[in-house]
Parts: sequence; structure tokens; C-alpha cells
Amino acid sequence: MALLITLITCFVIPLATSQTCQTPDDFVAATSPGHVIIGGLFAIHEKMLSSEDYPRRPEIQKCVGFEISIFLQTLAMIHSIEMINNSTLLSGIKLGYEIYDTCTEVTVAMAAALRFLSKFNSSREIMEFKCDYSSYMPRVKAVIGAGYSEITMAVSRMLNLQLMPQVSYESTAEILSDKIRFPSFLRTVPSDFYQTKAMAHLIEKSGWNWIGIIATDDDYGRMALNTFAVQTTANNVCIAFKEVLPAFLSDNTIEVRINETLEKIIAEAQVNVIVVFLRQFHVFNLFSKALERNINKIWIASDNWSTATKITTIPNVKRIGKVVGFTFRRGNMSSFHSFLQKLHIFPSDNNKVLNEYATLLSACAYVKDSDLSQCISNHSQGTLAYKVNKDIERNFSLRNDFLWDYTEPGLVHSIQLAVLALGYAIRDLCQARDCQNPNAFQPWELLDALKNVTFTDEGNSFHFDAHGDMNTGYDVVLWKEIDGHLTITKIAQYDLKNDVFVITDQETKNEFRNLKQIQSKCSKECSPGQMKKTTRSQHICCYECVNCPENHYSNQTDMDHCLLCNNETQWAPVRSTACFEKEVEYLSWNDSLAILLLALSLLGIMFVLAIGIIFTRNLNTPVVKSSGGLLVCYVILLCHFLNFASTGFFIGEPQDFTCKTRQTFFGVSFTLCISCILVKSLKILLAFSFDPKLQNFLKCLYKPIPIIFTCTGIQVAICTIWLIFAAPAVEENVSLPRVIILECEEGSILAFGIMLGYIAILAFICFIFAFKGRKLPENYNEAKFITFGMLIYFIAWITFVPVYATTFGKYLPAVEIIVILISNYGILCCTFFPKCYVILYKQETNTKSAFLKMIYSYSSHSASSLAMSHISLDSSSSNITATNPSSGGRPAAWQESRDIRAQAFAHTHRENAANNGVMKSMNNNRSSSLPF
Repeated sequence: MALLITLITCFVIPLATSQTCQTPDDFVAATSPGHVIIGGLFAIHEKMLSSEDYPRRPEIQKCVGFEISIFLQTLAMIHSIEMINNSTLLSGIKLGYEIYDTCTEVTVAMAAALRFLSKFNSSREIMEFKCDYSSYMPRVKAVIGAGYSEITMAVSRMLNLQLMPQVSYESTAEILSDKIRFPSFLRTVPSDFYQTKAMAHLIEKSGWNWIGIIATDDDYGRMALNTFAVQTTANNVCIAFKEVLPAFLSDNTIEVRINETLEKIIAEAQVNVIVVFLRQFHVFNLFSKALERNINKIWIASDNWSTATKITTIPNVKRIGKVVGFTFRRGNMSSFHSFLQKLHIFPSDNNKVLNEYATLLSACAYVKDSDLSQCISNHSQGTLAYKVNKDIERNFSLRNDFLWDYTEPGLVHSIQLAVLALGYAIRDLCQARDCQNPNAFQPWELLDALKNVTFTDEGNSFHFDAHGDMNTGYDVVLWKEIDGHLTITKIAQYDLKNDVFVITDQETKNEFRNLKQIQSKCSKECSPGQMKKTTRSQHICCYECVNCPENHYSNQTDMDHCLLCNNETQWAPVRSTACFEKEVEYLSWNDSLAILLLALSLLGIMFVLAIGIIFTRNLNTPVVKSSGGLLVCYVILLCHFLNFASTGFFIGEPQDFTCKTRQTFFGVSFTLCISCILVKSLKILLAFSFDPKLQNFLKCLYKPIPIIFTCTGIQVAICTIWLIFAAPAVEENVSLPRVIILECEEGSILAFGIMLGYIAILAFICFIFAFKGRKLPENYNEAKFITFGMLIYFIAWITFVPVYATTFGKYLPAVEIIVILISNYGILCCTFFPKCYVILYKQETNTKSAFLKMIYSYSSHSASSLAMSHISLDSSSSNITATNPSSGGRPAAWQESRDIRAQAFAHTHRENAANNGVMKSMNNNRSSSLPF
């Protein structure tokens, strides 16, 4: 059995007279009969008047503060319904309406919702409680409204009980897209998700990243604030402060909170952009007080107030700064404009809000249009005697243009779409039903038809999506002063699907460019070549600008990180805006050091050629013959020539061929040179050695050709193995910051070391042999100079090892060239320059007789020394002196010394004895080791 709930609703009619309602019909603001009744909810008054902090009796208080813009929205609904009734869309079916004033209060809106849900055609205002409302017939079939999201949510939860369609023209809270909590709610405007996304995009596009936000303390404001915070974070925009104002003007703390908000704005001097999600009366009070404090900012307006004439007509409001707002897409306003022009002849018997407007207008009959809104607002706060006289109609008709100025095209179009959507849905339902009968369909059936309806208006197609939203998009408007008047100008459209601003003309582009010139940042913009270093952990927008380090760059402003150059091929200096290609460097032919080294090499080659010529012209002289013979001499000179020539492989752009050739070419040629010098050292030691045991050993060892081929062959084998298994190759050394060094990578440091080490071993053996023969005749002491040459070699290459290991860059080959030149020059000079000096400047000593005389003297001195050594040894062992009778009483040691001298003399001059008659050959075995 149904439970009858009697609704006792009493409403103070929102007239200036504010009488206590006597019947439920007094609750209605405007009404018109019809076959299908549509409810309407509009906040025609801005607040409820109360002398107490909170209600003490369950009664609705008087509503004050007549809102002209909302009154015009009410007229837009009435006009749209009349347009359908006068068209062929619903033939024979008339739409009626019941419009209620919510007074911007949830409580009043819920009272109106109870009346919407009350049983149709009942003698009493009752609503039956049922488990199933499928066959229940309420007073209205659908509801248009409300405007504010918080009111809409409260009403929607009640209408959900009967799944009565609720189509809002302004409620944009994102939560209303949730069809689980609000299954019967639809709207002809986009969700705040898109509005906040568009705002964040605009802010990011304008280069602002440090902003403030002001919102109302209700579901709409808090949700918009949270969604906007998410959107700004995604666009690297930071919120410096969030201020929340009481949602209703009846809250006594609203004035205090506005003052605190303004103090916060002043304190945050770097914040020049403020996003405002407030209602019109909030913004009116906020701007009025901001003007008193000379606050000048950029204000981002939400769709609630972006086109509010009430705010644009605040005196000196242009000093508040620039206002950029988002508003709903506008449609064709010509028919509504005509409707307003004829409003004075519109029947007002069932339109209490129209009567109130006429009364207020009569009270302000002699006020200028610029002050008319304020006059109406002031008078609506008090009590006026309601008296309609003949002057009302005359004054009313004269102020139609004033109403047109307060019209918000986007909202009017949204209301028109809401009414049209209901009209087309009703048409679809009534094609098979007699809708002149009020019981033809229930509200939930209309809801199903409404969700699937598609209709066209002015060539554009409209429908509700799966969330019940009609995503029509936004217009972006700018408040501009034109001819001394503040005008709301459309500067762009926002495409929801593609998240882009559509700008149509150059003037609009200039407007956006002007907005970008205004800075709203926590920190100064980092220029290209710098990066951001965060200073506050809670805000990524507050940072210091630091220069990009070497090999890093940034080519845009405010980059979070510097980009790394390709270390292998690119470089960048400190604070660079781009990477630069590294220059490829190597020891080129035109390098000054390379030219110097080449000159020294050429000079060495010239020395070699000059020595060769000198020796060729003096082949038969003792000096040339004592140099080891013509063949050995020329081989050594050829090796020096090749060593000097090998330095050319270390200069120029490295190629695989030159890399493989230069070390092996030098190694083999230098080894051949040292091998020949080793043979010379052995020969000298053999020629002037008087120790029989040592002579026998040297005679066995002295095999010139096998020694040269063996020593050189070992080096050839080392180099061959090196080239086969780890051949040198061209390598790009990218370790240096600004250049790429094109160099030869040796392939195997071990093989390189073995090659040089092998040469060092040969040089050391050569040094030992030469050192033992260092006491030759002064003018022919080749062993002494070979010793000096080997010392120079050792000093040069011992120094080379640490220098080579620690040197890098294009001059690394020059280190080895210098060492090659030093060692080559050292050996060349010590081996050949003394002989050339004798040949050229001491020709008197370069004769056979002079040579033999010196050799004889040296040999005699050596033999005497040897004999004295023997005598000393014999004396110390036997302590007696032996006397030879055949010698006339002379000591035996002297006789031995004489024999040794004769033996040495004969040995030394065997080849010349036949020519000068000095002596015959005494020892054929020793004669083979003479120096010439």
C-alpha cells in the first residue's frame, strides 16, 4: 500500500514584496500549461536573506538580489519552448513549463524537486512512495537546470528515484559524467575536464608556469580545482596558491575570505595569472575590492562569469587587468533578440519574475543604462511596494536594449539546445502515442529517447555521448576596451577532440602574442644554453638557471636537463645551445712541427748521401777500409737512409697501409743497421784482442753474413707475426673533448714492445763489444764512437717509453719521429762523421804509412803492457828473477815482452810487409781480422 507523504511547501515569492506563500502555486516563478510539462530551475536571486547565522525554523527565507543574467536565462527557456510550440516539430502537442527560482540555495532547489516529483493531477501536493515507479506519473516529464553544479547534484539524486530526465545548461562538474551516481542527468555543455584542460593548455602555450587559483567551497569548485591541478601538473605549470571562498553569499565569512585572498594575491607578487572558478556574485565582490587595492593581473575566467555583463560594467573594471575567458559556443541569437524586443507585450499573469523585473525597472526608471543593473540590485535587497502602473510598460519597452546587453549568448544557446533535445525526444516518443494525453509516457521512457536523440540546429548535428554530455566546445574570449567601452571579443575556438586552439585571423594571433609578453613565473626564464636546477622541493617551477656543462647543450628555454652531445663525434662548450662536429686532427704535412721534422729527416738523408759520396771517392784510403769494408759501409748508410725515410710514414692522414708499414719498416731497417754495426764491433774486437782464448772465441763467433741475416730475420719474423695476428689499423680517438684524433692503433702493444726490445738487445750487445774495443788508436777509434752512438740510442729510447705512454693527441707520432731522428743521427754522427773529418781535414793521417805507424805504436804499447803483466804475475808467484844466458844477462820478462811486441807488430802489419819490408807474415790465423 502506497505511503502518502504530504508536501507542505511554503515559498516566499521572489518579488520585491516578498510575501509569505499561501498555496504551493506561490512557489512557482513562471508557468504555462501544456500537454507535456517541463520543469525549470534557475537561480534568479543570488541569496536568501537571513538575520541569523543558521536556520532555526524549517522555513525557506526571503530571497534577495535579483540577477538580470539569470532572469534572461529563464526567458531563454520560455522563448525556446514557445519556438517549438509555434513550429511543426510537435504537431498538435503543446509544451508547458513550470519554472522555479532556487535562490542559489540547495534547500530551495530540493523543495522545487519535490514538487516536480509530486503526483500529476492530484488534488493535494503528494508524492507516493513506491518500490517501482515505472508507471508513476509525476507532475513534470523532465527538468531543465539547474545552473550551479552543487544544486544540480542535490536535485539529480532526488530525480534519480524516478529516472526523470534532468538536462542542465551550465552545470559542468566532472563528477556529473558518472552515470552510476547520476543516471538521469544530461547536459548540453562539456565537462569541466575539458575546460580545465583548455585552461592548462592556454597557460602553457602562453609561457606561464606560476599561477594562482580561486574557487568556491562546493562540489563544483573543489572538483574544478583538483582537476585543474592535475592538468597543470601535466603541462609543467605550478600553482602558487589555492584560495577557496564560501559558495554562498549568505555565508557571513565571505567578506573576510575575499580580503584574505586579496592579501595573498598581493603577497605573491610573481603571480600575474589567476584562474577563477567562482560565481558571478563572487567575482563582482572580488573585483570591486581588488580595484580598491590597485591589483592588476591576468584573470582566467571560467564559463560561469566569462561573459557576465554585471562584471564588465563595474566602474573602472578595465584597471583590473586582462581577462581571458572560456564560454560555451554561441548560436544564432536573432530570434531571441526579437523576443526581447517584444517582451513588453508578453503576458505576465503567470510570470512572477517578469512582474518583479517590471517593478524594479519602474523604480529605476530614471537611471542611466550604465547604472541600471546596480540600481536593480540595490532595490531588490529591500522592500518595494508592488504597484503596476501605466509607466511600467513604457519604461519596460524602453529598456529592452539593456536586457540584450546582459545576454550571455553561450548560455542562451545551451538552454536552446536543452529544450530542442527534449522536443526531438518527445517527438520520437509521440510518433506512436497520443501525447495529448498527459499519461502517454513516463519520465524514464523520455530519458531513454533523450539518450539516443540526434538533431540538427543551424546545420550542426548534436547528440549526447555515453556520459550524457554534449561536447560542443568552447569559445575563448578577451575583454577589450573599444571606444572607451569594455567589450567581450571572441579570439579563438577550442577544439575538444584535438586539444587545439583554432585562430582564424591575424589580429587574434597578435592578441595571443601580447598575452605571452606578460610574465608569470616563479623563476626567471632559463635561456638556451642553461638548464633548470630546482630550489624548492614542492615546486618544479621554482629553480635556478645553471649553465650546461661541457659536451652538453640546451636549445630551448627552460629546459629541465641539458642534452648530451654524441661524445664520439660532437662537442659543446659550457653554456652551449648546440653541438658542434669535432674536427678530425692528425699530424698533417703542413703542420709546423711536421715540417720541422721532415726538414731534419731530409737533412739526415742529405748527410747520408754526402757520406756515401765521400766514401765512394776515397775507397782505397785506410779510413774507408777500416770502416768494415765497402759493402758493410753502404749497407749501414742504406739503413740510415731508410730510417730517415720511414719518418714520412708517421706524417699525414693515417691509412691502413701506412699504419702497417711505418713500424715494421723502421724496425727492420734499424735492426739491419744495428746488425751491421754489431759485425763491425766484433771485427774490431777480434783485430785488437791479444788474449788467445778470447780470440779463439771471437773467431768462432765472427760470421758476418750469417749474423746479419739471422739478426734481421728474427725481426722480420716478429713483424710478420705482428701483422698477421694484430696488425696496426687506423683508429679514431674520441677521448679528447673537441677533436677526433685520427691515429694508428698499434694493434698489439706487446708486439710493439717486443720489436723495440729486440732492437735494444742487439744494441746492448753491440755496446758491450764496442766498449771492450774502446782503446784503439786515437784517430781510428771507431769502437769508442760506436759506444757513444749506442749510449745516445739508449738514452733516446729509454726517454721515449714514458713520454710515449703519457702523450696523447695528434703529436703522438711526432714523439716517435723525434726519437728515431735522435737515435739515427746519434749513430750516424758517431759512426761516420769522425771518419769524414779525417778524410777531409786530416789527410796526412789517412795514409798507409801513418796508419801502420800508429798501429805499430799501439800494438807495441799493448804488447809491453801484456808482458809487464806476465812478469808481475811470475814475480808474485815465485819471488825470483830468471836470467837468460843467451841475452847477455837481461831479464826473461823483457825477452818475452820483446817477443810479444814482435808478434803484435807482425800480426798487425801482415798485409803491408811485402811492400815496405818490415816483416813477413807471422800468424795467418790472426791476419784475417786486420782492419784493412
